[in-house]
Amino acid sequence: MENKSNNTESDVNAKWDACFDLTARRFVYSSLGGAFAGLLFFRSPVTRWASIAFGAGIGIGSAYTDCSRVFDASSSTSATLLAPRSSTEAPVPQATEE
Repeated sequence: MENKSNNTESDVNAKWDACFDLTARRFVYSSLGGAFAGLLFFRSPVTRWASIAFGAGIGIGSAYTDCSRVFDASSSTSATLLAPRSSTEAPVPQATEE
């Protein structure tokens, strides 16, 4: 009985760790993207800061969406949601010349 509760607790801890990591990475990368776009497109410091804030908001929002999917999913599928996605489509057959 205790083993099951420890397994569940470690699963929840793993989900939180993955979500914190995902949130931090997306926040930083989207903020840097907003900073680059602000430097490239805007001259006013106010609009540059606004583009950084917009990028940070996009990063946090997308991380929140993915983390909510992880916590709502069952334990067996939560590990696959944060893993890199691979293509499951069958290859398209090539037409042969006759």
